[in-house]
Amino acid sequence: MHATPWLQRRAWLTRRHAGLALLLLLALMAVLVPGCSSVDPAVQVLRNSLAAPSLAHPLGTDLLGRDGWARLGHAARLSLGTGLLATLSAAVPGALLGVLAAWRGGWVERLLVMAADATLAIPGLLLVLLVAALAPGQLWALYLGLSLSLWVEYFRVCRAQARPVLAGSAVEAAQLLGLRTGLILRRHLWPAVRPMLARLLPLSVAQAVLSLSALGFIGVGLQPPQAELGLMLTEYLPHYDEAPWLIAAPVSVLMILVLGLMLAADGASDLRSDTRPLRPDERRLRADDAKEPT
Repeated sequence: MHATPWLQRRAWLTRRHAGLALLLLLALMAVLVPGCSSVDPAVQVLRNSLAAPSLAHPLGTDLLGRDGWARLGHAARLSLGTGLLATLSAAVPGALLGVLAAWRGGWVERLLVMAADATLAIPGLLLVLLVAALAPGQLWALYLGLSLSLWVEYFRVCRAQARPVLAGSAVEAAQLLGLRTGLILRRHLWPAVRPMLARLLPLSVAQAVLSLSALGFIGVGLQPPQAELGLMLTEYLPHYDEAPWLIAAPVSVLMILVLGLMLAADGASDLRSDTRPLRPDERRLRADDAKEPT
């Protein structure tokens, strides 16, 4: 028994809303904890080393007596903010270059495809490491490396989606009518690439956050005393038996963040289907098409 379009749309809304709710929860924590808390996440109080959770320290303290809740809030803001910024910095030029390659073709397309293939020849995490080696421990170097490793996905997807649309009769007719390029792209190309971009964006943010955390965990990302999720895992791992709540906090944040992004991407993928209710004008157009003789 197949699900009805209404049930499919309801499932899509459920996944999307669940993902957005998780992301909103983390975003509130990332904004409110650093903004409302007067505790400096870098201040050390050695007499409070590995203190248990309390009203003053909801997540206890680490080995150096630093507040776990304050550090978690700053780490969530840094990881989520860097992931979003790196994704947007990769998505905008990647999508524009993909459309440009499909639109112009010729040597322009060949040159851009060569640049994309050269980037793909280097594993993403290795590329981030190479760029980060220019300025070890600096956030801007990690951000730049993440952006350079992510743009190729948007270039390839937008190029693949744009080529059949730009070669279609609708775009050819619009050009013959003398319509502006911007109007053609907005009316004909944007609806074709929007669903794929809506799915790629959350996946890219998740990839950026996990890459940043992986580099911090192995000690080649951000350095102490900065608060970052992967770095916190490295600092808390030796004390998991004495203070298990410490390492559980960054692990939980990473799991919730990635789960929320995956649910949002899964819901966005259903935008490609025809499960949404048709508007009256769309119903009329489909009815007219059905009446035309074959």
